Amino acid sequence: MAIKTYFPSLLASSMALALATPSLAFAQQSDTQDKKKNIDFIEQIVVTGTASGRAVRKVDASYASSILSAEDIEKLAPKSTADLFKAIPGVWSESSGGVSGANVFVRGFPGGGDAPFLTVQLQGVPVYTPPTLSFLENSTLFRLDETVDFMDALRGGPSSVVSNGQPGLTTNFILKEGGETTEGRVKYTTSDYDLQRIDTVISGSLADDLYFMLGGYVQQSSGIRDAGFDSEKGHQVTLNITKELENGKINLFTRVTDDHGAWYLPTPLVSGVDNSYTQLGTLNRQATIQYGPDGQSEAFDFGEGRGWDGAISGGSINLDLAGNWTFVDRFAYTSGDADTLGLVPDGDPALLASVANNGSSATGAVTGNTYAGDTLVQRIGRWVVRKQIESFTNDLALTKKGDNFKASFGLFTSQFSANDWWALGNHAYHVVTPGGEKLTGIDCNDNQDSCAWNYDINSTGDGSTRAFYVAFDYQINEQVTADFGVRQENHQIDYTVDEGLDGQITKSIIYDENDLAFTLGANWQIHNNMGVFARYSEGSKMPYFDDFRDNFGAYEAGEDLIKDVTQFELGYKLADENFNLYATGFYNEVKGDTFTRVPGAPTEVLTNEAMGVEIDAAYYNDSGFSVNLNATIQDTEITQSATNEGNEAQRQPGWQLRLTPSYDFELGEYYATLYGTLSAVDDRFANNENTVVLDGYEKLDIGFVISHINGLKFEFAMQNVTDKNALTEGDPRNPTSPNGRYIMPRSATFSISYDF
Repeated sequence: MAIKTYFPSLLASSMALALATPSLAFAQQSDTQDKKKNIDFIEQIVVTGTASGRAVRKVDASYASSILSAEDIEKLAPKSTADLFKAIPGVWSESSGGVSGANVFVRGFPGGGDAPFLTVQLQGVPVYTPPTLSFLENSTLFRLDETVDFMDALRGGPSSVVSNGQPGLTTNFILKEGGETTEGRVKYTTSDYDLQRIDTVISGSLADDLYFMLGGYVQQSSGIRDAGFDSEKGHQVTLNITKELENGKINLFTRVTDDHGAWYLPTPLVSGVDNSYTQLGTLNRQATIQYGPDGQSEAFDFGEGRGWDGAISGGSINLDLAGNWTFVDRFAYTSGDADTLGLVPDGDPALLASVANNGSSATGAVTGNTYAGDTLVQRIGRWVVRKQIESFTNDLALTKKGDNFKASFGLFTSQFSANDWWALGNHAYHVVTPGGEKLTGIDCNDNQDSCAWNYDINSTGDGSTRAFYVAFDYQINEQVTADFGVRQENHQIDYTVDEGLDGQITKSIIYDENDLAFTLGANWQIHNNMGVFARYSEGSKMPYFDDFRDNFGAYEAGEDLIKDVTQFELGYKLADENFNLYATGFYNEVKGDTFTRVPGAPTEVLTNEAMGVEIDAAYYNDSGFSVNLNATIQDTEITQSATNEGNEAQRQPGWQLRLTPSYDFELGEYYATLYGTLSAVDDRFANNENTVVLDGYEKLDIGFVISHINGLKFEFAMQNVTDKNALTEGDPRNPTSPNGRYIMPRSATFSISYDF
């Protein structure tokens, strides 16, 4: 299928997965495919990071960016949006929590979970301006499907100045667009975990210079970790309308999603528990919890898990004006519910005899079975988080282009809100077995007041960001360019919290602060396909609602709670006909980072430093063989801390790499691709105290694609072929407890599609 891309000149191919894209043609067309791959190495286009919103060649850019095409995404077969981010150098993505709620780390930037230094964009606009709130990070709000044309990922660079000023990682998903010819795809996918999924996409022309793309999916499964019921379920519909003008283009889109899945949490690291284990099952998915000062009771279905039920709608206007001026306006409105319900482990597993009232046995609350004293049990918290979010974002830029310069003037505005209702705690002992039931005959289970720690809140927050930015590029000579950008931002937060659900406001915040960010870069294009760049940036992560709740004392003491980020980058770029290499060295410092292990716990204030190098390389030859290397080597250090100075930053490996060979060949009238990915990860510390080590590991994925000129295509992918029992994290709430979250178990998917 050849649906028209967002930029007609785009020839995007992956720098993180196998580059050989299977043709839909017979053997005689393979030469054409080979030539296109050679061109792809040189002519890759990036669209994120430019204030003007216009595309530039990747090899010409003075910053680090990665591109994943629709074909690359298909080969990776990601189980979630965050799973895709593993293909980006400099990024450590813990996507083992399910379809939502990942932890994403960038270039050694500090963090205790979620994704504080990640922004997800759709069509160049953030899906939600706050990168992270408690129980919500940006990738939760986006689902991959056949409507995505490619993803552009910007690390550092000018990102502290443009868009929402994210100094870490910005991933920008660009939708497919229609063309003159009506065409489409129908795809069916199944798996060894009983996935049933239908994807469709169709595009074409509605009138002269007016095009459409419509697509989506419906899916359900019991989950890659079998819960015994359809724990993953959802659907999505996307419509993209494009109007070509004599001097530009207008684009409008809407993406409506209702998709959720089980929240996979750390499990006991004991005999009999492996990477297929999940606390959730048919014996415990429904539970009644208590909350509030009067112990009000309410029943919930914890099978809801984590997900997104909402819509993201927006568009853009791109115009070429007189006098070499261009006008770009990008906007989006997001509204919906991002709820979290899960069974959260609390402390060490124990023998039933040590907690049972009679010291010897207890009874299953559902089955009535009697469990002996040597049964392994664990206290589980039944957590409920209801979260309603809304935002409207507009990013406008005017650009003037001269003979040897380009100047952009931008205005970024965003209004956003979050209304939360939490009931955390509600602990009860459950049997340590997949979907293990709650027990009776244990005081903690039968008398809720005897269990420790509940945290219930009702909060409402509104915020706004208004930023003026200027970006200036100057062509010093034919080979050397320099650029400068500055951003002046005003950030306002109004936020109130009722802790205890008794109707009394315990925390009230009225916040109004300004911040200045800037970036300075230079690029020496040694020749057309090779260059080096250097960049210095100062930016920040502004505080959002949860930052004030967790650090209320610091706010009352007058601290601004802004995390200051300083970055240096030095990069080398080479894009030859059959080989390319992008290597970026980086150093960063983050001051004022705060970490709170659980709500109400003490807050740690840190300064972190990190340095390292990102390597993104690929090779292709005419025989159909290609190989890609994606590697990151970094060293992190906590340079200021009351207790952990000199330690490494938690949960980030010193090195990681992904090696992806691929081979294209002909099978009669079919064109086939065989590929695999070997991932290797270094040891990490599970906590800032550096007392818990998570062992490094290797993981193997394989895949096979075969296609025919008539549009028929078959795809097979297997993840974690050796079924490795490796850990992505320990227990972030109780670091010394013997709990951990495994990488996903071995799984296989098969799909058949037809292009027309």
